Formats: sequence, structure tokens, C-alpha cells
Amino acid sequence: MTSSFDITKFEYLKASGDLPSPKGVALAVMRALQHDDCSTGELARIIKTDPAFVGRIVKAANGVAGFNRRAVASVQDAILVLGMRAVRTLALGFSLLSEYRNGVSREFDYPRYWSGCLAQALAMQAIAHHTRAGALEDMFCLGLLARVGELALATLYPAEYDTLQRRRRAEPATAIARLEHELFAISHGELGGAMLADWGLPKVFCVAAEFAEHPERAGHEPGSRSDVLTRSLQMAACMAALFVAPETERAQYLPRLIELGGTLDLPPALVGEISDGVAREWQAWGPLLDVETPDIPSFEVLAAQAADMRAREIEMAAAPDATETIVLHEAQPGASRPLGVLVVHDDAETRSLIRRVLEVAGHDVREAREGRRALECVLESPPQLLIVDRDLADGDGLEFVRNLRQTKIGRGLYVLMLMRAGDDDRLIEAFENGADDFVHTPVSPKILAARLRAAQRVINLQEELERDREEVRRFAAELAVSNRRLQEMALTDSLTGFPNRRYAMERVAQEWSTASRTRRPLSAMVVDVDEFKRFNDNFGHDTGDTILRQVANSLKTALRAQDVVARTGGDEFLVICPDTHLDAALACAERVRFAVEAGGHASAGGRVTVSIGVATREAGMNDAEALVKRADQALYQAKNKGRNRITTTQTARPAPLVPPRGTH
Repeated sequence: MTSSFDITKFEYLKASGDLPSPKGVALAVMRALQHDDCSTGELARIIKTDPAFVGRIVKAANGVAGFNRRAVASVQDAILVLGMRAVRTLALGFSLLSEYRNGVSREFDYPRYWSGCLAQALAMQAIAHHTRAGALEDMFCLGLLARVGELALATLYPAEYDTLQRRRRAEPATAIARLEHELFAISHGELGGAMLADWGLPKVFCVAAEFAEHPERAGHEPGSRSDVLTRSLQMAACMAALFVAPETERAQYLPRLIELGGTLDLPPALVGEISDGVAREWQAWGPLLDVETPDIPSFEVLAAQAADMRAREIEMAAAPDATETIVLHEAQPGASRPLGVLVVHDDAETRSLIRRVLEVAGHDVREAREGRRALECVLESPPQLLIVDRDLADGDGLEFVRNLRQTKIGRGLYVLMLMRAGDDDRLIEAFENGADDFVHTPVSPKILAARLRAAQRVINLQEELERDREEVRRFAAELAVSNRRLQEMALTDSLTGFPNRRYAMERVAQEWSTASRTRRPLSAMVVDVDEFKRFNDNFGHDTGDTILRQVANSLKTALRAQDVVARTGGDEFLVICPDTHLDAALACAERVRFAVEAGGHASAGGRVTVSIGVATREAGMNDAEALVKRADQALYQAKNKGRNRITTTQTARPAPLVPPRGTH
């Protein structure tokens, strides 16, 4: 399936230079991945320059790891779990979120847009876990970026976009795509699909983003991967719309969400599990991205609200000419909230009696004559209390309850069974098969009301316990995010943004192990700012901090992509050079020395320079510490010889450990 619009329109918009585009670390990541030889270490080094992105990519990897994989704690592990392509796309998405939190358009709700995109990403990932539409990491990326066309139109044409939104309110029956074509000659779906294609996402993702609102227009073969992917994105968008909708409007999305789940062979109970899980993940992600994620009621609560709304619609349709009478009852202290109750009985008179007792107590009541219909009602909109007859017209009430208890929704229901008096064996059997309480038939209104009050106490306690559990889960999620942030902070120097000494020693040990295993060369250099104490003493620590930041920038510029740099002391830096012989390391060190000297670090006390000691791994060294110590000894000689120079104690390049594959 190809795009439905003329690509020249997109090329014109792209040429304007105003389309949303990546910045900063995201741009560096995308450029690095344009080269086929980009390594995991190189990519990790780029990512670690942005601590915020570090936390986000580790969180994203753990979202995938949650589906039967081990937990992820480092950037390297995150890259391995997600894959280079997903890292590239995530960098793009997170960059857009950071750069386009606000804009000129007054009618475009930027916070709600990004909150919805995050919910859509998590929903897409959770849905794909069941539909197998694609790799989970790719599904998160697709969900996050699928609506980028809306952001692009609001960014390119803010005034016209405001006009569009006003016309939408005035003409609710007019399709949004039609209005967009009138104003912009392109719809947000078409523009979004073209942007994803331009950023290098797979064609099937781009088509899904373009046709997510109307999958039937994509022309996919029903049941094909492309069709399932597009419909999964449509369902994820509906779930996201429910999450960001005003509290009073959320329930109206539920029937549509269940309907979309049905197109993917996801039963209502499973849709509820997915929705509740996504809501929890959404809450955990919110603080990490600084995105607003309000509390979302459980699927069961939303289902009950949707059922109430539908019941009111039916009542209004049944009596359109009747005058609606609203009676407000003053809430009593300690009064319990109304329960959602389903009454299952084949006798209409008995159902009517029970309904009257329940409605007088203020409960919301639905009825079912048969067990089959009752099961459908429970799955569509779970009640809190189920009143069921022991003997149903279409079968045994006990079997109905037993089957219901095997479902996740059914396990949480309070079941009140109607029993004939004087049959103790059948009563015991009812309790053994899942009944919580009983009422003898014929039903006594007073006894039934008393049983209801007891049931409501138990239900209220269960709901309170679930709220406490949810609070604990939310706290645990926030704590996990905080711990990961603290872990990254513990390995990062706050002044320069470089990794600190702790990270440096762990990393050089890892590189030593790799070099020993592969018999590839490994070099290191220790860089020290000349006469740094004099700058601090004469001009103050603020000047010293400025000098260190300037030297750090020069190091970034002069070092190669595969080199790892860390601040290991007050004015000292360690550079690890994997797969590098001594002569190549000396050449790299000279670039560093020259970059610092020529960097314009002028001050009242003279120009800033550095001395550098260089060493390479050789047979006589026992471990990584020996390599660093040899480089430190060379630095000491450089200082003694007059500073602003490079020194090594190894006077000749050692013989290669393996035949070299190329020159540096």
C-alpha cells in the first residue's frame, strides 16, 4: 500500500526548514548510526552526555524487559535489548518531546498531546505483546511518533491550525481530514506518515501511522501483519484518548475500546488487563519525561460508569417526552457509595422485587434472565455484586459461578446466591463453588437489605485494599526510576558531564578484559591541566571550574568516537583508547594537546595547556591498573620536562598482538 497523497507537498514542507526535527544528542545519535561501523560503545558514549536521555532509554529497555527478560541497568544493556534502530527512533521521539513542549498555536494542547503520545506508545507495546504485530521496542517507538503530523501542522501553520480547531467545534460532523486538506492541502495522517518515512522508519509503520484512524482505507488484506499493525495502532490511540480525556468523559470511550479489541480477537477481560497495566506504566513514565499523567480509574470502574451512561441513554430513549425529575439526596456521614449489581434470575417477578430493594438503597441494577447473557454482561461491564439463582433456566447456577471464578474479573466479584430453604447440602455446595453469601427464597426484602449492607462492607474493604496495593505499586515504580537516576548520577561528574573515576576504573577493566580475550591493542592516556592550582589560587574556583569545562569541551572535539573519557580527579582526565596502538594513541594525544592550547582559553594568568602521559598494553602488564599507572608515570615525566607536552615511557611501538586489520 502506498501513500495516498502527492509526495511533492511534503518535499515542499521539508524544504521550508520548519518541520519538527531532532536536536542535540538525538541528532548526534542519528548521525552516528548513519555509519555501518558504529559500535555499541560509541553509541553509549554519545547517549551518556545527556543524563535525562540515559534514564529514558533504560526505562524503555526495562519496558521490554518486563515481558520475560532480565532487568536492564546500563546504557550498553539497553542498547542491546532495544537494538540500534529502536535507539535511533527513541532518540528522535524524546528529542521532539524536549524541543516542542510548547509552541505558538493557542488551540494546540501541547501537554495533552505529549501525554497522549506517551500513553499511545505504552498501549501499542502492550497490545503488540498479544497481537504479535511487531517487536515490542519498535511498537513503543511507533506509538510515540505516530501522531507527529498533528504537531507538525500546529508548528508549521499555527494561525491556520487555530482556525481549524475553531471550525471543528463549529462543524463537529465534518471530517478532520477534509478540513485539513482545505487549509493545508495535506492531512495530519499523511504528513505524519511521510515524516516517519523520511526519518527512516519501515514502510509498514509509516502506512500504519497514515491510516490508523481509518484502517479499512489502507487496503490491507484482513488478518495480515499490516492490517493487525494498523488496527493495533488504532486501538492504542483510542486507549490514549481515554487516558487524556476529562474525567467525566472517559467512560464514553470504553465501548469503542472494547469494540476495537474485538477486531484484534482480544476479549473484554483482556482489554481490561491491558488498560490497567498501561495505566500503571503511564504513571511510572510521567515523572521521567515530565509529562502529566493523571490518575486513571480501573477498567472495572470505567466499565461501571459506561454501563450507567448507557442505562441513562436507554431510559431517555424509552421516554423521550417524559419530564426528567432529578432528586438530590444529601449525603449522610459515612454513607457508602452505590454498588453496580447484576441480578440473574429466570423469574421476572423475583427480579423486579430484588430491583426495587436495590434501587431504594441507591444501587445501580442490571438484569439477566440466563447465565449466558449474564456472563456477557459481566465481561462487558463488570458489576461489584452478583445476585444469582441456584437454578437457572439454561443451566446450573453453581456451574455459572464456578466458570466465572476462573476469570480474572470473576474472582473479584461478591456473589450472593438465592437458595431454597432447608437444603443444607446444596448450601454447602454453593459455598464450595464460589458463593460468598446466600438469601433464601422466596426473598424477604428485609433480609435481602441486611445481606446487601454486609456485602457492601466487604466490597468497600476490598476496594480500599486494592487502592493501598496500587499506591504501593506506584511508589515502587517511582522508587525504581529514582534508583536508576541515582545510579547514573553516581557514575557522572556534575561539572563536566563526563563519567567519573568510579566509572572510568570499571570501564578500563572491561576494556582490558576484552583486549585480553581478543588480543587486540589497548592504550590509555592521563591528561592533566598545567598549573591548575595557580589558576584556582589566583582567580578563584569559579575560574577554575570554567577552565575545566573548556578543557572538557576541547577533549570532546579532539577525541575519536571510540575513545572513552572520564574525569578522575580535580584537574585530571583519563582517556581509554580501545583497539589502539601506541603510535595512534600518541597522535590522538597530540590532537588533544593542540586543541586545548589553541582553544582560546586566555586568562589573566596565561594560556591554558595540558600535559599528557600515554601508555599501551604490553605483555609485562598484569591488569588494567598497571596500564593506568604506566600512563601516570609518563605524565609525571611530561610535567618534569616543562609541561604542555606528551610523554610515554614506551620508546617504541610494541609488536602487534595480532596482525593489524588496518591503520588508525
